[in-house]
Amino acid sequence: MRISRFYHIQKTLLQFGLDELIPPQWQPWYARLFRRSLFWLRNRHPQQPIGVRLRLALQSLGPVWVKFGQMLSTRRDLFPPHLADELAKLQDKVPSFDGAQAQQLIEQALELEDIAQLFSGFEQTPLASASIAQVHSARLIQPDGNLADVVIKVIRPDIRQQILADLALMETLADAAARFLPDGKRLRPREVVSEYRKTILDELDLQREAANAIQLRRNFDNSDSLYIPFVYSDYSRPNVMVMERIYGIPVSDIAALQAQGTDMELLAKRGVEVFFTQVFRDSFFHADMHPGNIFVSRDNPQNPKYIGIDCGIVGTLNAEDKRYLAENFVAFFNRDYKKVAQLHVDSGWVPAHTKVEEFESAIRTVCEPIFQKPLAEISFGHVLLNLFNTARRFDMQVQPQLVLLQKTLLYIEGLGRQLYPQLDLWKTAKPFLENWVKQQVGLPAIWRQVKENLPFWAEKLPQMPNLLHQYLEQGPKQQRQLLQQLQHLAVQQRKTRQQIIAATFAAALLISASMLLCFDNLVSSAVLFAASVICGSRAWR
Repeated sequence: MRISRFYHIQKTLLQFGLDELIPPQWQPWYARLFRRSLFWLRNRHPQQPIGVRLRLALQSLGPVWVKFGQMLSTRRDLFPPHLADELAKLQDKVPSFDGAQAQQLIEQALELEDIAQLFSGFEQTPLASASIAQVHSARLIQPDGNLADVVIKVIRPDIRQQILADLALMETLADAAARFLPDGKRLRPREVVSEYRKTILDELDLQREAANAIQLRRNFDNSDSLYIPFVYSDYSRPNVMVMERIYGIPVSDIAALQAQGTDMELLAKRGVEVFFTQVFRDSFFHADMHPGNIFVSRDNPQNPKYIGIDCGIVGTLNAEDKRYLAENFVAFFNRDYKKVAQLHVDSGWVPAHTKVEEFESAIRTVCEPIFQKPLAEISFGHVLLNLFNTARRFDMQVQPQLVLLQKTLLYIEGLGRQLYPQLDLWKTAKPFLENWVKQQVGLPAIWRQVKENLPFWAEKLPQMPNLLHQYLEQGPKQQRQLLQQLQHLAVQQRKTRQQIIAATFAAALLISASMLLCFDNLVSSAVLFAASVICGSRAWR
């Protein structure tokens, strides 16, 4: 099975002429000879550009490879723009599997004899079908007898086995690329496939997605900007998830949004605010916010609200990453490249030995031409991308959480400008970031830290007299013990030094005795040998 799948993949790649992606100077004569010997696997699409052929090849290989291409489209640090742009066009439109089989999977997961025990009006025809799962509509029979409109997401049967098999082949190909391609080390194919493995296997667990959705919903409870559908966690399993059905307008349907009188400028600005709120307030952000996962509520078009679904991929940032990232953004707004360079070194994103002046000069060289444009025409996401690419030249290691952040920012910026082309993302984001940075320093931040730690301090305060008494009582004793240990260590070191000296003399005397023995000087040799034994025995003791 694995051999036949491997052959099918190689056949597809060659029939789309993707061997052209390997530069001729990287192909030894025996590789070119082997390629020519496969005369029945010729490029059948020579008239198409290489980027188009790459996209079509991934589509023909199936859903696992389609999602891999989607992930690669976000790694613009690894691919030239014409390839990344073409990969970004990959659409996850996959034929659905049989609705009766989906019903059977739901019944098995929820331990139902008949789906009608829990759901009324289950539709076997799916609402939507993707590479990992498909969605069916139904009405949930609640304990009080009322009916709730829901959607049931169910993982495709046997998809895990297919994914694991294809991942194993991807890892084999990545290992070969890293080993034999001259640029394999820079491209880091093993790390790319490893990143994809984690992402796609996480998406196979719908209980993880349900937990992510519940967290995001709690973070934006009563928000005017974002609504996350309710998840019925009692009826969610690793391969089945039940959630509230929403009736919004796809965010990509500009005509429908305009027809209902949506405030497009406010909608675009709220998209930016939602993103930065998730990142900097919550440290927990929806990392798959492409147009297919975003809807707009039909209620109150003058005060529009986003609806987010498909929370399988989320990103998190720790406190240090957040602070350095926010300060980086503000420094960029102010074109303070030296601070940007210093922040990268301080954060550990680039090695400590990096020369800040050289790094500053490299950042200025990349970014100054960008700032010659009006701010409204500058792509925030691409500035971040240029920053990461420049830092990588200075041995910056790939930060997975920053890759997700970059991908999400590119989605949000593209979406915002599609909704409202005049959107100035810099102007929208700068006050938010400056305000956040101010909140992290100074007296307000200190007072917030005091309030957060106050319950802990109050709990420990009654114990302070006892702890102080124990310290004062045990302190001198511990100091004496430490002094004794240091003295013992000093004695041991002195003995070790003497042993080394004695062993060295013993070895030297033994070598001298051997040399004298070669010259038949038996008396001197015997004396030196005896001295060597004495020194050796002393070293042994």
